[in-house]
Amino acid sequence: MFPRKSHGLTRWKQVLVASQKLFMRFCKSYWILVNFLKVLRVVWFTGYNTSMGFFGILIIYSNSCQTPSPNIFINTHINTFSAESIYTYLHRYFLVGSNHAETKYRVLKIDRTEPKDLVIIDDRHVYTPQEVRELLGRLDLGNRTKMGQKGSSGLFRAVSAFGIVGFVRFLEGYYIVLITKRRKMADIGGHAIYKIEDTNMIYIPNDSVRITHPDEARYLRIFQNVDLSSNFYFSYSYDLSHSLQYNLTVLRMPLEMLKSETTQTRQESFDIFEDEGLITQGGSGVFGICSEPYMKYVWNGELLDIIKNSVHHDWLLYIIHGFCGQSKLLIYGRPVYVTLIARRSSKFAGTRFLKRGANCEGDVANEVETEQILCDASVMSFTAGSYSSYVQVRGSVPLYWSQDISTMMPKPPITLDQADPFAHVAALHFDQMLQRFGSPIIILNLVKEREKRKHERILSEELVAAVTYLNQFLPPEHTIIYIPWDMAKYTKSKLCNVLDRLNVIAESVVKKTGFFVNRPDSYCSILRPDEKWNELGGYLIPTGRLQTGVLRTNCVDCLDRTNTAQFMVGKCALAYQLYSLGLIDKPNLQFDTDAVRLFEELYEDHGDTLSLQYGGSQLVHRVKTYRKIAPWTQHSKDIMQTLSRYYSNAFSDADRQDAINLFLGVFHPTEGKPHLWELPTDFYLHHKNTMRLLPTRRSYTYWWTPEVIKYLPLPYDEVICAANLKKLIVKKFHKYEEEIDIHNEFFRPYELSSFDDTFCLAMTSSARDFMPKTVGIDPSPFTVRKPDETGKSVLGNKSNREEAVLQRKTAASAPPPPSEEAVSSSSEDDSGTDREEEGSVSQRSTPVKMTDTGDSAKVTENVVQPMKEVYGINLSDGLSEDDLSIYSRFVQLGQSQHKQDKSNQPLCSRCPDGVIKLTPISAFSQDNIYEVQPPRVDRKSTEIFQAHIQASQGVMQPLGKEDTSVYREYIRNRYL
Repeated sequence: MFPRKSHGLTRWKQVLVASQKLFMRFCKSYWILVNFLKVLRVVWFTGYNTSMGFFGILIIYSNSCQTPSPNIFINTHINTFSAESIYTYLHRYFLVGSNHAETKYRVLKIDRTEPKDLVIIDDRHVYTPQEVRELLGRLDLGNRTKMGQKGSSGLFRAVSAFGIVGFVRFLEGYYIVLITKRRKMADIGGHAIYKIEDTNMIYIPNDSVRITHPDEARYLRIFQNVDLSSNFYFSYSYDLSHSLQYNLTVLRMPLEMLKSETTQTRQESFDIFEDEGLITQGGSGVFGICSEPYMKYVWNGELLDIIKNSVHHDWLLYIIHGFCGQSKLLIYGRPVYVTLIARRSSKFAGTRFLKRGANCEGDVANEVETEQILCDASVMSFTAGSYSSYVQVRGSVPLYWSQDISTMMPKPPITLDQADPFAHVAALHFDQMLQRFGSPIIILNLVKEREKRKHERILSEELVAAVTYLNQFLPPEHTIIYIPWDMAKYTKSKLCNVLDRLNVIAESVVKKTGFFVNRPDSYCSILRPDEKWNELGGYLIPTGRLQTGVLRTNCVDCLDRTNTAQFMVGKCALAYQLYSLGLIDKPNLQFDTDAVRLFEELYEDHGDTLSLQYGGSQLVHRVKTYRKIAPWTQHSKDIMQTLSRYYSNAFSDADRQDAINLFLGVFHPTEGKPHLWELPTDFYLHHKNTMRLLPTRRSYTYWWTPEVIKYLPLPYDEVICAANLKKLIVKKFHKYEEEIDIHNEFFRPYELSSFDDTFCLAMTSSARDFMPKTVGIDPSPFTVRKPDETGKSVLGNKSNREEAVLQRKTAASAPPPPSEEAVSSSSEDDSGTDREEEGSVSQRSTPVKMTDTGDSAKVTENVVQPMKEVYGINLSDGLSEDDLSIYSRFVQLGQSQHKQDKSNQPLCSRCPDGVIKLTPISAFSQDNIYEVQPPRVDRKSTEIFQAHIQASQGVMQPLGKEDTSVYREYIRNRYL
């Protein structure tokens, strides 16, 4: 049994008297005491760590709040431990967790005497540091072989970690999976997003009760084939499984609903000030909200399912799989963060040729939700800051189809596995999308439509038939929009511009769906509205805009073509997002600007990561490939990526698929049944209707969920209704609680910290990595630049420069390119640029300077840049008479500023030397750069300053009611 607090009134009154004496004796002011105790706590705890080796589990809290009234706040409240220590002895594991401030602790007890069952006890009690120290000391003392003996037989720390991934069992006992290393990848409104760097699996039962099995080690190896250090992400305070629009929509709930849903929980600590008539916790109006994750994008849901209902929700840490990247766009010194988050679906997940189409529940293969978030980084809170997001989806064609890879062909034939005349599986899939995104659902189908041998066209014909059938029953204003476009055909044509056509499609899509922004339209856009802005769709609310509907892009693999199409749509949406935040004057972005280059690099990293996860190699065709400005070295890279993808699909995808099935809980090892590696196929594992009869089928005509269609075009998941309110956990807090103080949580003002720990996020910056380094260049990230003006070409290493020289030599010996009118793949202002690792430039857009030296032509490189190029003028040339005259008048005007006559003068009088003298007429007595009038200080500020001076001299001011309340909360949180 765990020790409980003694709630004796006498003890707490003694603590109160002692604290008040300490307060009056050692303090010159209230804040001196707070700082002193903070430092004292840090020093004491560090000594405890050194002697005992204790390491607490940290909890990160958020402060995403809306302020409907001056005294009532709504905050997101997600308590999850950010680090973890396990103490163990022969019969028990003890997991000790604390919040970030290390003032509140929780303890889990795991039984090690059960060979195959998991027994976890959570007393749901909040401990103080002293109580945890006493608990561990008693456990250590009670489990030694002899009283007073210090040895290995007592309690010792097994491992330190940053969170629990989950618990898993194969054929023996349970394992616990822990996060032992993490790396910060992004920051959204003060909420850190981490990438898992390393994990550790610990076997729970001790050796005395372990029942060995010969196949246990093989299952363990298969499970560990899912590399958790590869693109798995989590956050302690931000729900990564939901979009930013959903997370901020929860905060707009009416206060009456919050009050009705508030969980009335008794305080776990005794309030020693309850008899003084001060403000109690119930008197404040601060609500904390925690929402359930969207399990479709959670990858450890099955691992946490066994403890979800038996432990406090602070122990549950949900992780996603996909991609997360963040870059900083610097707009004349104003930082704007561009974040890209991709969430891979855990339903019907797998590798390229082994998972195609959809299963019987409407989940499709390779389904990824991509969200781009734009935020003004100068203000990080969700309340005062400016945030915008846009969501789009990719996924396999929602039909029953597959490809047989046993033939060892680069492109195996596509076969339709089941006839679905009533589009049942497509109906289930689009019903899910209507529920999560609203309407309209826009399908951009990029598969081939004209082929010599029918291959990809099979999917197009079936998808058209399914969408046509489903649309005839939907209301006309909410029908599914289908856009077919053979992207491969346009790419091969020399007369067609692929990206121009995609830009037209992107404009029409963004106008239909709109985007999310948490602030109303700026006054400048109302005063000078853009014609495109007035045609924008979505859903207008008093506090901003909501995205309604989503674009669903697919090709056959949903990799290369899909990523380029999503980039073009994201680029169009980014322009609208920047315009909505008042950062550009027109919702339009051009290629070859620093902003687009930064965004393109994010999307290429995003595409490479998703392609490696699903296809086994990086992207083969990139944005530069479709712009036809890719360097000649890119062709060899494309060939290598193609070979890598083919090898992965042929030889390693089967093992990866088994690991995914085991990790996600699709397959559960059972004694007496075939093992995972003995199954001829996993078809029945992902299609539940093959093993048992499913519930009654839906209507062939009314194929949607009635509640979903009722609220369209708004997504049903974001509508405030009784069903959605049940998914929320609402708790009431005092306004001084640590759970809602984002400033102290993020900056830690009372602890000694380093810049490396506080600002550990190293992101790509437009000013450092893309903007030219020469003086006199427009620093705007929206200025179109030449390919050789990028910051990466200036900062390139020696090998990159040598490759660029070789590129120019090849371009010099090559025949002249055809006319731009015939084969241009970009707009008139577009010219290509390459990433740093490519280090070369396009032969179509790079001017080559040739000098004749004898019989051979050599490429000359300017080692020293001319002065005119650096400074804009040539200082060796003499100044003109007009420039000298202007400069002389400027000098005389500055000299006359010292000799200004203080007597009454007309506004404008002419001096004998012909220089005009101006008399100040503003409210300042001295209107120049040499004298200023000090500002006036109001009476209240003067009194505060005088009280501060008196406090330093030992004269204390009487404490007010608010100060006493603050001090009471401090004592209660720290020591009680």
